[in-house]
Amino acid sequence: MTNNTVLLDRGIKCLNEELGMLDAEQFIYVLKSQPFDYTEWRKTNLCPGMTLDEISNAANAYCRENP
Repeated sequence: MTNNTVLLDRGIKCLNEELGMLDAEQFIYVLKSQPFDYTEWRKTNLCPGMTLDEISNAANAYCRENP
């Protein structure tokens, strides 16, 4: 498990690379300013119908295929 500082650094880097600095900041603002339950969102929006194990297996397979 990654420590919180490293995790935050990696997350911000990913957001900046994918969204750019301004949109990354807007994303963080929106996330902090609204009630948001990631677990509930994941169930209905991210791979609907898949169990956590299925998502994990798919993510692991993707990582193996895309080092």
